[in-house]
Amino acid sequence: MNVLLIGGGGREHAMAWKIAQSSLLDELHVLPGNPGTVRHGRPASFDLNDQEALCAFLLDKKIRIVVVGPEGPLVEGLHDRIADDPRLSGVTVIGPRKEGARLEGSKEFAKEFMLRHNIPTAAFRAFRKGELTEAIAHLDRMRPPYVLKADGLAAGKGVIITSERKEAEQVLKEMLEGGRFGTAGERVVIEQFLDGVELSAFLITDGSAFKMLPSAKDYKRVGDGDTGPNTGGMGAVSPVPFADKDFMQKVHDRIAAPTVRGLRAEGIPYQGFLFMGLMNVNGEPYVIEYNVRLGDPETQVILPRLRSDLLDLFEGIATGTLSERHVDVDDRTAVTVVLASEGYPGGHEKGRPIVGLDLVREAFVFQAGTKTLGEDLVTDGGRVLSVTSFGKDIEHAIANTYKSAALVAFEGRMFRSDIGHDLVRKPTLVKGGAS
Repeated sequence: MNVLLIGGGGREHAMAWKIAQSSLLDELHVLPGNPGTVRHGRPASFDLNDQEALCAFLLDKKIRIVVVGPEGPLVEGLHDRIADDPRLSGVTVIGPRKEGARLEGSKEFAKEFMLRHNIPTAAFRAFRKGELTEAIAHLDRMRPPYVLKADGLAAGKGVIITSERKEAEQVLKEMLEGGRFGTAGERVVIEQFLDGVELSAFLITDGSAFKMLPSAKDYKRVGDGDTGPNTGGMGAVSPVPFADKDFMQKVHDRIAAPTVRGLRAEGIPYQGFLFMGLMNVNGEPYVIEYNVRLGDPETQVILPRLRSDLLDLFEGIATGTLSERHVDVDDRTAVTVVLASEGYPGGHEKGRPIVGLDLVREAFVFQAGTKTLGEDLVTDGGRVLSVTSFGKDIEHAIANTYKSAALVAFEGRMFRSDIGHDLVRKPTLVKGGAS
């Protein structure tokens, strides 16, 4: 079958790599792709928002499956545009319709959904533009730290956690009156702070049956020891040592199953991936957030561990037979480390030559912020590459990843040197309130 993969980051490079392994694949196209994805599929170039251009491409290339990597097109209704076009009746989209994508597109909607279906999450209140006085008054009824979330998509930057009452009030003013985060911040969710350890769980569903995928723990802050500003993610580990069989059974029974049942009960079509951002609070799972796609850089550690044919799972979604498919997972630990540009997540230089990729023999290198300039591969973003290795245990996986990462160089290269170290020591010491 022919497949179109949408996206151009490290997540999509990992997905392209995995899809290309399938015996079911005839041809893979990637829009827009990156210099890494061209090894696995053909780059596509057309305006995704132009329905006629989209339709023409899908028909011309005989695309049967469209896999949507990032959340933006899903929240904007790409699935609906394809599904509602009678010319594209034979095309299956991996990713929810616009209504289902509200689980990520609106934090208030997601929290209300969780309440309706008794899915464990932090207590919350939502406030809209014009309700600043009420929002500030609500702070007085809470104990710090305060967790403030922009309701809409804010490129991973819409969550503020602070113990300072004055700072929390200022953030509320900036969101509800000052336009911080634009329209995404016109509604704000104020949450109870959950004291525990974060992790990410994933499932794939056809809207009825679902299959759990490997769990992961990612590292959001830019500096060692979880210091500095939040980023899109500086590394990840899978599996998560503290997410043992008993804990993951709780995730399955209390979160994953009620979520899929709830969507079906409310008549919300949902097919594709669901990312459940979780907090382990004394052995009990709570949902911090939903994402309606795979995470980045978590994808770079969970897909290498997935032994099953990813395209076969997509075929299960297309035919409503996902329940008959099998998910087989490698027991080894995988660790990924992101190599970023100096200055990230702030301003950073681009166009710096990348060398050493040909020296990497015992790791996967997934490209994100790269481009070709003549015959050279150069930096073109904040997060440039991610390096992923296996190990028989977490210590060996960490050592193998950093050994390979050291072979890749570019001017201003920076990375965290402590990915996974907290899990070797005592994971209960690493705490956070929201992602």
